[in-house]
Amino acid sequence: MARNSGSSGGSRSYREWAAAERAAQKLREQQERQAQKDRIAAEAAARDKDAAARTRAIERRVTELDSLLRSSLARSPDISFDSLRVTATVPPLNLGALADPVLAPEWGDFAPRQPSGLGRLLGGSQRYQASYEAAERAFGSAQADHQEREAARQRKVAAARADWNKAVAEAQGKADARNAHVDWLSAGFRGHDRFAVSEYVQLVLDRSPYPGGFPAERYAGYVPESSLLAVEWFLPTFDIVPEHKEFRHVKTRKAVEPVARPPADAQRLYLAVIAQVAVRTVREVFMVCPEDMVSTVVFTGHVDTVDPATGRKIRPPLISMRATREKFDELVLTEPRFDPVASIKRHFFAAISPHPEELKAIDPVMPFSRADPRRVEAIDVISGLDQRPNLLDLTPKEFESFIQNLFTKMGYETDQYRSSGDGGIDCMAYKRDPVAPMKIAVQAKLYTKTVQPAHIRDLYGTMQHEGATLGIMITTSGYGPASEEFANGKPLHLIDGHGLISICQEHGIPARILGIGTRKPRP
Repeated sequence: MARNSGSSGGSRSYREWAAAERAAQKLREQQERQAQKDRIAAEAAARDKDAAARTRAIERRVTELDSLLRSSLARSPDISFDSLRVTATVPPLNLGALADPVLAPEWGDFAPRQPSGLGRLLGGSQRYQASYEAAERAFGSAQADHQEREAARQRKVAAARADWNKAVAEAQGKADARNAHVDWLSAGFRGHDRFAVSEYVQLVLDRSPYPGGFPAERYAGYVPESSLLAVEWFLPTFDIVPEHKEFRHVKTRKAVEPVARPPADAQRLYLAVIAQVAVRTVREVFMVCPEDMVSTVVFTGHVDTVDPATGRKIRPPLISMRATREKFDELVLTEPRFDPVASIKRHFFAAISPHPEELKAIDPVMPFSRADPRRVEAIDVISGLDQRPNLLDLTPKEFESFIQNLFTKMGYETDQYRSSGDGGIDCMAYKRDPVAPMKIAVQAKLYTKTVQPAHIRDLYGTMQHEGATLGIMITTSGYGPASEEFANGKPLHLIDGHGLISICQEHGIPARILGIGTRKPRP
């Protein structure tokens, strides 16, 4: 019997019904397969998008690191002294509810109603009299309570005003002290005061904006005897460089996976970071300090990290460079092809770690301690209060003996040479180390004037003639930019009066140089 029998117009055969079912099933399967394809495609597109987003984030970070110097060129690092002044600000006194006097009671609120004529006939007069007396007592009590509460309010108002006046006075006192310090800073900066210049440049460096992940620790020390400013800058560690170069969608694993940055590329980028920080810092110092104030900048960059071999905290220096203003002015920082790494290596002869990723330390051009205003009240002018011997009271021969004794105190074997006038050497210092022996030619200058470059050249020639590994010039005064420039890239150390006193303090030797420099007043 045929399925769905009925009227001839509405019936169909089993074959037709089965065909329709197969067609419907095929359609459903096609739809499911398409949905699966769409889902797979959407998931793949999401992974593509994720990989691209992560790669863009890395590229942005790399661009940020590569443009540390270039991005700072349009910004003036100068800080006006007026911007450092402050105004005492205390919110106006707000008494709140205490500002309103306590509402005084009124007799009308207590007085009883007088009885009517009929009420008086019915004994109302006596009741009224009693009510009146009770109202008087209640009114008197209310007045006493009002007086007590108003007196308490006024006491609280007086206390609040006293606290506010105290806050105003304290804020004004702090503002006055701050502004007095700014006055000292401004005058001291104009007068080339060691501490004022150091503090101002410190402010400039602290306000120089760097990307996230960069340490904020940095220090400035001014040595007026040599018109030199030293900067100790704490660099980011090697992990500031993105570990990955990009992210890729690996379709066979349906995963977004990182592509490691080649070690050579990571080292290139990290060296670029170090070099840019150095050049940028030197530029900022020269921009804010007049030419007659600072002619030379010594930059030393450390990292504050942990030695993985020992677990101990270490601060190895990774870069040290000396830049004179004349040499720095030769740079064209806006030139797109300017290479900071090539500049610090070939133009400034910087000492830079060959493997900063391994924390290989270098020997600084000059230890920051010799310029650090935090550690050294180096050169004292208050002679009546200081009993340390004044090195300027020594004879030249006595000063040479003092320097020899200083090197002996530092652990060197020494030979003092016969006086040779203004050339040659005064002392030879030795370290009998079987691995790294040292022979140091030392020249001492008991000067109150700047040491001339000719003396540095003489020392260098004598040092080479004697086969010394290092030449050290020590003076009670300072050096000019030509001397600093000549020493660049050579095994020469120039120690000025400030550095000499610093070394003496480090080794417990009482000494001072009277009449050079100033002492910072207490704020």
